[in-house]
Amino acid sequence: MDADIVRIFSLFSDAAPSDAQVIETSRGDRDFRAAVIVKTGPGPGYVLKLADNDFTFPDKIAVWQRTAEEYRKLGVWCPRIFRDRTGVFPTVEFRGRRCAAYMEECSPFRPASGDLDDEKQTAAVYGRLKRDIWHMTGRVAAQHFDYSPYPSGYCLFETFCPSDRTDEVLENALAWREYAATLPEEFRERTDRIWRLWTDNRAALEKIYQSLPSSVFQADLNLTNILVDDEGAFAGVYDFNLCGRDVFLNYLMRENSASGIREALRTASEVYRFSEAEIRAAPMMYRCLKPLWYTRLKALKKLGDDRRAIAAFLEETERSLTGPLDFRADMTAEAQGGDQDAG
Repeated sequence: MDADIVRIFSLFSDAAPSDAQVIETSRGDRDFRAAVIVKTGPGPGYVLKLADNDFTFPDKIAVWQRTAEEYRKLGVWCPRIFRDRTGVFPTVEFRGRRCAAYMEECSPFRPASGDLDDEKQTAAVYGRLKRDIWHMTGRVAAQHFDYSPYPSGYCLFETFCPSDRTDEVLENALAWREYAATLPEEFRERTDRIWRLWTDNRAALEKIYQSLPSSVFQADLNLTNILVDDEGAFAGVYDFNLCGRDVFLNYLMRENSASGIREALRTASEVYRFSEAEIRAAPMMYRCLKPLWYTRLKALKKLGDDRRAIAAFLEETERSLTGPLDFRADMTAEAQGGDQDAG
């Protein structure tokens, strides 16, 4: 048994560890993360979370702890997050790093991702769970939690952590603009126009953004963080390290592809009442988030030097920023069945 793990675990419990498995999920040298699954007997055990990065620190972990408890009150299983035996989230030495530490209970459920190994299987599982996911999220949004000074990882018009230079949406748009500048000169007028349309829309959205309803969300609803029971039914969520305050409309649209936004809005509206301000802001939010997102840049790059395809792609992009777009029916009792494309 690793002596460091025994020492750190003793800060949280007087039980003797019988086994420990370290799972490292670091994202480069400046973002060290490790989860240590610790067994103390026949039960499910605990997970020690250790992180050395600029977005994991005691006050932030306290927000994660509170959010997990609020989700639990709404009937969603989330792991309880524990402080050490003195009532704090300590800083500890681990593998030559100074790490913020906290402990979670192990989940009795399994991740929905399971053994999925292709996009078709993933889409089928998400399709089965999405109503439960968006009902959960709508209920959280309806609470309008306001206890977090920290934004979620999906934040707009502010940065998630000190190492970020911009929010992720602007970062993606700037990458799109940089690549667009490398296209043949014949496309320059249109790419410049697209950029002006996007920046004008973003500036208009910024003026009203802080007035839009918000709450505090888990903020990472991929299938590795969605939990299901033995029958594959939705059970809960875990992994709160992107958790924070967010505008609901931004959060919901960020968590969905362009083609899934209308259905997500309709599902959420069954448990959440969208305000008139949100209904008016929805097209602006869509045009800020989707037309220049990194997936769109990847698609543009795949076209290579096919000028006809590039022209069609840019025309479609411009149309998504200028064409008629109204989500009212999806956000109110007027919603009808059947999916529609947002773009």
